[in-house]
Amino acid sequence: MNKTILLKSRPKGRPETTDFEFKEIEKPTPKDGEVLLRSKYVSVDPYLRGRMRDEKSYVEPFKLDEPIASAVVAEVVESKNEKFKKGDFLTGMMEWKEYQVSDGKGLRKVDSEKAPLSAYLGILGMTGLTAYFGLTTIGEPKEGETLLVSGAAGAVGSVVGQIGKIKGCRVIGIAGSDEKIDLLKDKFDFDAAINYEKTDDMGKAIRDAAPDGVDVYFDNVGGYTLDAAMENINRFGRVVHCGAISLYNETEQPTGPRLETKIVKKSLKLQGFIIRNFEDRFAEGIQQLGSWLKDGKLKYEETIVEGFDEIPQAFIDLFDGKNKGKMVVKVY
Repeated sequence: MNKTILLKSRPKGRPETTDFEFKEIEKPTPKDGEVLLRSKYVSVDPYLRGRMRDEKSYVEPFKLDEPIASAVVAEVVESKNEKFKKGDFLTGMMEWKEYQVSDGKGLRKVDSEKAPLSAYLGILGMTGLTAYFGLTTIGEPKEGETLLVSGAAGAVGSVVGQIGKIKGCRVIGIAGSDEKIDLLKDKFDFDAAINYEKTDDMGKAIRDAAPDGVDVYFDNVGGYTLDAAMENINRFGRVVHCGAISLYNETEQPTGPRLETKIVKKSLKLQGFIIRNFEDRFAEGIQQLGSWLKDGKLKYEETIVEGFDEIPQAFIDLFDGKNKGKMVVKVY
């Protein structure tokens, strides 16, 4: 048989395992032009929470009682498509199923000899590309500037900080445990790091870590952390809005400081983005990230959870900060 994971109910606040349903379906057989794929690694990402809401966004919401989808690395176990052969590994958006068929559109081959397969869901996948394009094209970091990164020990944030160092910035990260703070400084070469669990005044903590102010703020968190970063932003500062994980499970519209006068007085740039904005440049991004990785200029961390049945819990654990680097589920 063949397991799949459906969205059973739309979460109210923090997702629960009861919002998901496991279902056994028939293992499919590929038709002419198709391949049979077996999921090997499944990516779980905070943005999936938005797709569980029944509201208009940049991508269609998940439908109830239908499979959830995310980035997956899968192995071709049977091919009736001349472009692919048995044993090839492909990545792209796929459903949360053990086995599925595809015509190959939207999927690309990945090489397990050049990098571990899980890396194509992280440093060489959407999270790496998100960090690369978000920072370089919107943040526009310059040598000698100060870069502040929230969610810095996560999949995107850890890469953002390292690219900032490559670009000659002084880099400060914000994370939620002493273990993650050590990871930022010891493995990823951040110049300073702030444990938000140990400060009652984030504005002051940022000011102490960045006495000359912040030139670029890469925001993965939103909420009070964004407010505190804005207290310390320099004239002509750039704010890159990548995510707002602190707000994803809110059931009411949050309010915060009004930033309009600060934006005008300091000539600030604030811009949100989604990685699809740069789809026509993915090859460029992957080539650059791969080159930096090969040269030892980039390192990455993964939290790998084993077992198809653990996918929903791994996703939920993102909101408790249980991941260091990219959260990936190894199916087999």
